[in-house]
Amino acid sequence: MDAAGSLARARQAVAVLASPTLRAAVVGGAEVDDRTRAAIAAFDWLGEDGPDGAALGRTAQDLRDLQGPAALLEFDRIGRMPLRADERHPLSIRIVELVFARLGPARAVPEPVLNAAIAMVAEDVALVRRDAVDLGVLERTADGASYRLVPAGSRPAQERR
Repeated sequence: MDAAGSLARARQAVAVLASPTLRAAVVGGAEVDDRTRAAIAAFDWLGEDGPDGAALGRTAQDLRDLQGPAALLEFDRIGRMPLRADERHPLSIRIVELVFARLGPARAVPEPVLNAAIAMVAEDVALVRRDAVDLGVLERTADGASYRLVPAGSRPAQERR
């Protein structure tokens, strides 16, 4: 599976549908300006004779696969978390929410289990865990041995989504 390529093609196809200029150029055969011509030239799924059915078929299959339970296996772990807190915090929150969606959102999780689950998604386990605690997304027991996900409605107001 070429998940990144398929996602790029899907974004392009949606852009064609969303833009009257691109849509007219690709579907309607309208005259195009240089900017539109350059955009269309970047589409690997569109040739001189129209859309490449095989490439779009592979893309459709990849997108179906990305909706399945093994989709996470198609992507690398996050090797480096953003330095800026405004970029990192939403990512840390999303990682912890993803982990608890799989472990059970109402369950208390021992630190080694939480660490192993976060490590499957991100390399900097301590940073993700610390962000989540500091932001009120995770509660740590007094002895620090286990963690529980704080329900979204009970989190500090600045972190509610």
